[in-house]
Amino acid sequence: MIGGKVVWITGGSSGIGAATAAELARRGARVAVTARRQVELKQVATSAPGDVIAVPGDVRDADALKAVVNEIEAQLGHVEIAMLNAGIWEQMDVSEWDSTPIRTHIETNLMGMVNALDAVLPRMLERRHGRIVGVASVAGYRGFTRAEAYGTTKAAEINLLESLRIDLAPLGVAVQTINPGFVDTPMTRHNKFPMPFITDTQTAAKRIADGIEKGKAETVFPLPYLVGMKLLRVLPVRPYTWISARMAGEPS
Repeated sequence: MIGGKVVWITGGSSGIGAATAAELARRGARVAVTARRQVELKQVATSAPGDVIAVPGDVRDADALKAVVNEIEAQLGHVEIAMLNAGIWEQMDVSEWDSTPIRTHIETNLMGMVNALDAVLPRMLERRHGRIVGVASVAGYRGFTRAEAYGTTKAAEINLLESLRIDLAPLGVAVQTINPGFVDTPMTRHNKFPMPFITDTQTAAKRIADGIEKGKAETVFPLPYLVGMKLLRVLPVRPYTWISARMAGEPS
C-alpha cells in the first residue's frame, strides 16, 4: 500500500507527473513535486486532494537536486518512492542534420534521471529500503521515425532501469519501469500526426499508481501498446524497417 509513504516526483508541474501526484495523494501518500516551472508547480501542490508540497528544481542540475531532496526530507521525512518522470519530446528532421536535439534530450531525459538517482539513491542504499519508479516510454522499444532524439533516451532509460532492477534488489531497493504509449499532455498536444489509443492523464495516473502499489516490474499502457510493442520487439530488422517506412510515408 502507498498510504503514508513519502513520494518524490520529478517533472511534476504538468501532464503525467501532476496527475500522478494528485492520484497518489488521493491514496494517502505524502508527495513532493519538482520541476523548473514554479508557478505551475505550486498550482499542482495547492490543487491536489491531499498532502503535496512543491520543491522547485532543474533535473539538469545534479547539485540542485541534492538540495531538493534535502528539503523534501526535512519537511516530509525519508523519500521512500522516487518517480523519475521529467522529460522533453521533440521530433527530428534528419534531412537537415543537427545533433542539438539529441544532446538536449540526453541532458534532460537521460542525465536528468541519472542526476535524480544521484540525489536519492545513496540515501535509499544507506537505509537498505526504497523504490525507484522510472518513467520511460514504449518509444524506447524500437527505433521510430523522427524519434532519433527522444527514442534514444527512452531506450537508454529502459536499459538503465533494467540493470538497476537486477543489481539493487539484493540491496533493498526495488526498481519499476513505466512505459506509457501516447498520453494527452501539453507535450503531446504539439504533435501533428495521429496518436492511436491516446490516454488521458487521469487514466495514466491510475495505471501508474496501480503499478506502483502492485510492485509491478513494468507497467505498459494502454493494452494495445502492451501487446503491439512487445510483438514489434521480436520482429526482424528488415521487415520492421520496411513496415515503419511505409507507415511514415517514406519511399520503400
